[in-house]
Amino acid sequence: MPSTVYFADMRAGHKENLFAKISKLMLLAGVKERIAAGDLVAVKVHFGERGNHTFIRPIFVRRAVDEIKGCGGRPFLTDSSTLYPGERKEAVSALSCAIENGFAYAVVGAPLIMCDGLRGNAATMVEVNGEILKQVPIGSEVAEADALVALSHFKCHELTGFGGTLKNLGMGCSSREGKMTQHSTVAPKVAEKYCTACGLCLKACAHDAIAIIEGKAQIDPTACAGCSRCITVCPTKAVQIQWNEAADLVMKKMAEFAKGAVAGKERKTLFLNFITQVSPACDCYGHADAPIVNDIGICASTDPVALDQACADLVNNAQGNQNTALESGHEPGGDKFRGVHPDIDWEVQLEHAEKIGMGTREYELVRV
Repeated sequence: MPSTVYFADMRAGHKENLFAKISKLMLLAGVKERIAAGDLVAVKVHFGERGNHTFIRPIFVRRAVDEIKGCGGRPFLTDSSTLYPGERKEAVSALSCAIENGFAYAVVGAPLIMCDGLRGNAATMVEVNGEILKQVPIGSEVAEADALVALSHFKCHELTGFGGTLKNLGMGCSSREGKMTQHSTVAPKVAEKYCTACGLCLKACAHDAIAIIEGKAQIDPTACAGCSRCITVCPTKAVQIQWNEAADLVMKKMAEFAKGAVAGKERKTLFLNFITQVSPACDCYGHADAPIVNDIGICASTDPVALDQACADLVNNAQGNQNTALESGHEPGGDKFRGVHPDIDWEVQLEHAEKIGMGTREYELVRV
C-alpha cells in the first residue's frame, strides 16, 4: 500500500504564506496524533557549517516548533558532532556555529541540545538486526526522546547522491563512532608531517591503541575501537579518517542507522523535507554552490522512504538550471543526482531502507 506524502509548492500570497503551509503540512501529516502533552520532542535539524547558507531557515524551524508546542510537546533542536575535524567537531563549537547561523532560542523558540554529548561519544546502542549491522550507536538524546521530528534540507550529496530524511536520521542522529562505522572499515591514520607528538590523542584513547614512536603518534589498527576521539582532540588535524567505504555500503549502513534513530517511537515520528536551494553538495561544507533546480516546495510524511522518493522524483521532474554543477539531465525527467555525481547509485539508500522495513517507495502525492 502506498504511503501518503503531502506537498506544498512555493507559491504564497496574502491569504497563505509559507509559514501557514508548514503548519498545514504538519497537521495533515498527523502531528496531533504523533505528539502528546508532555512529550520531549527531538527536532532533528542540520545547524549548517559556518560559511554555508542553504540549511533550513531558522524562522521556518520556529513554525514547526510552534506546532509541536501547540500539541503540548516540549521540543528541543538537536544535531550531532561531525566525524571530521572542523567547525562542528564538538558541542561547544557546534552550538556556537548554530547560534551564529540563527538557531538562537530567541529565533527558534526551543533550546539547543547536541544529541551525542560534549565530544560526540554519548550514545545508546539500539538493536536494528539489519542486513549489515545488528546494533547501532544512536545519539543518546535522540534515543531517549519521546518523539522525533526531522526537518531535512533536500539536496545533492557527493556520497549518497542526495541527502534527505534518511541521511538526516542515519548520519545525523548517530554518534561519532556511528559515523566512523558508516564511512570507514579501518582505523584512522596519522599524517606524520602534521604530528607534533603532543600526546593528546594518547590521553583521549580509552583502548591503548596509540603510541608515540620515533617522535610521531601511531595507531594500532588491531586495538582501535573506531570511536574516533583522537580525531577530535588533535590540535593539528594530523589524525585523519580513511574514507574507504564503498558508497553503496555507506548508504545501506546509513539506512540501518536511520532505523535505529526511530526505533521505539515509530508512531511518534514526523518528517519534513524542504526542497529549497537544492545545492550540489552537503550543507557540511563552508560554502554553498548555486542550486541545480529552482525551489520546488516542502513535503511531509510519516514514512521517510516514501518522503525521500517523492522528493527525488520532484527534483528529477524539474527543469535543471544552466551554469551550475549540473552537467547532464537538465530536461524534466532527467536524473539530476547523477547529473552532478555520475558514479553514485542513489537509489540504493531507498531500496535498502524499504527492504529493512523503514517504509515503502510507493507513495501518493497529495498537493495542499
